[in-house]
Amino acid sequence: MKVSVIGTGYVGLVSGVCLAEKGHHVICVDSDAGKVERIGRGIPPIFENGLQPLLRKHIGGALQATTDLRRAVLDTDLSLIAVGTPFDGSEIDLRFIREVARQIGEALHQKKGYHLVVVKSTVVPGTTDEVVLPILEQASGKKAGPDFGVGMNPEFLTEGEAVGDFMYPDRIVLGGIDDKSIAKLEELYSGFEGVDRIRTNPKTAEMIKYASNSLLATMISFSNEIGNLGAALGGIDVLDVMRGVHLSNYLSVRMNDGSRKNPGIVSFLAAGCGFGGSCLPKDVKALVAHGHKAGLPMSLLNSVLQVNEHQPERIIALLKKHHASLRGVRVAVLGLSFRPDTNDMRESPAIPVLRSLATEGASLKAYDPAAREEAREIFRGDSVRICDDLQETIADADAIVLVTRWNEFQRVPDLVNGRTPPPLVVDGRRMLDKKNFVRYEGIGL
Repeated sequence: MKVSVIGTGYVGLVSGVCLAEKGHHVICVDSDAGKVERIGRGIPPIFENGLQPLLRKHIGGALQATTDLRRAVLDTDLSLIAVGTPFDGSEIDLRFIREVARQIGEALHQKKGYHLVVVKSTVVPGTTDEVVLPILEQASGKKAGPDFGVGMNPEFLTEGEAVGDFMYPDRIVLGGIDDKSIAKLEELYSGFEGVDRIRTNPKTAEMIKYASNSLLATMISFSNEIGNLGAALGGIDVLDVMRGVHLSNYLSVRMNDGSRKNPGIVSFLAAGCGFGGSCLPKDVKALVAHGHKAGLPMSLLNSVLQVNEHQPERIIALLKKHHASLRGVRVAVLGLSFRPDTNDMRESPAIPVLRSLATEGASLKAYDPAAREEAREIFRGDSVRICDDLQETIADADAIVLVTRWNEFQRVPDLVNGRTPPPLVVDGRRMLDKKNFVRYEGIGL
């Protein structure tokens, strides 16, 4: 198929590159000429595992990049809308969705033949039907259904693993206003054989996305609350608690050789210093706000957010168990991105941790394998030294705080072994073995 992808952020660029890899002819569209120029040179504007090799493989061939949205729509059969939908505190901001829908509609006014418009951005239930479709009809002067199709196709991509998630999905949700729209979406995903599909209406497709992310966020906050209670009671390690939970037949399968296998979802049943990123915090907040508008208080999800908001404070509390005052204490913070294998710092727990430490007067150094430039921009003018090397970061630290599960941080025990006095290690992800340290504190311990 000939596909135009509007928006070259994390979702749009990954989708466009992977669809090209699947044999489609793809035009990626963005209003930012600088981003388009970089993509045209095979340089992705985001850090994502496996993305750059595929981009370089297809750019200039099956994959093109342009700022000309009108021409892209006219030259393709299907358009995916993948622009940002930030949360403004009371609702998701649909200005980019509205503007792109208007521009697509104006192009459709000039186009002969059928065209399918698909929302891939995460939008609250009802957006495709009640916002996007009317704008398309008004701008095009045509009727949705007989003249053009409208669909909703949510993404389920994990940053750092997005290329693999797209190429080998666990499910494909096809939301359409009619059978023709869904059939066209089916054609787009015809190369994904053996993948379970859900065919439904756009509103249900939108809700599936929010329900999925809200479940993951709930599991994380549940685990954190259990960990916090165990720490308060004493004599309990949340790692052992969760291992016991994971062994339930509900959450594991006994293999023929007698071993147990856990599905990936149990990784969310683990205590830590909170979730972040561009999806879970934003999506849960947006669904809570949407529920309030519908007259539903959304008490459970409100609690999920409250637990997560306070979780970074646990790091500061663990440090204060050993230092009555943090003024002048040399603290090294490891991990700035919200999760490993990405440079995305949106809603990262590292941000409130570092800012709280700065307020307490700590002497701060920080390191991340991928997000150093992003961190330098965020902490511009703050008293945080962003280092380029792990060993340099922790060399003279009184305390080491681990925030993100980068594999590189497995080296920490070897790097601090034998130091006198030994630094305090505060493990915000419980990824390090407490037996390897003289002074160790961890979430839920």
